[in-house]
Amino acid sequence: MTPVEIVAQLCAHFAAATPCDERERESIEQFLVIAPTLEAPFDEYVNNTHITGSAIVVGKRGVVLHLHKRLNIWLQPGGHIEQGETPADGALREAREETGLNVRHPDNGPILVHLDVHPGPRGHTHLDVRYIVMADDVEPAPGANESQDVAWF
Repeated sequence: MTPVEIVAQLCAHFAAATPCDERERESIEQFLVIAPTLEAPFDEYVNNTHITGSAIVVGKRGVVLHLHKRLNIWLQPGGHIEQGETPADGALREAREETGLNVRHPDNGPILVHLDVHPGPRGHTHLDVRYIVMADDVEPAPGANESQDVAWF
């Protein structure tokens, strides 16, 4: 699937979605206007505004969050999408890197659950699409370059 096709699929999903609150409603409106116009929608070096992917990591113990190194707040893992990845792939990879857990999408495939448009570093804007991912009931073990504050909540 090409980036244009992925963006069209995301737009169709969000156009039919019921936002959970006013902020998500505004994020959906922004996404539907901006995302289709992006030259390279996942590339942080081509566009100051780009699509990112996050993972809501769930398991028997609850939800896994990490203490974001720059923002110093507890958040779901996520970040930039690499060349050749879909947002769902990027969310899964970021969750693995940032938690050290063997995460996976549910058996029926990626489940897109939320959208948030927010400022990123260097004056960028992130169109952050968020997926549910599953994790086994084990302790997080983040990589050496990641935040070491990762926990089940």
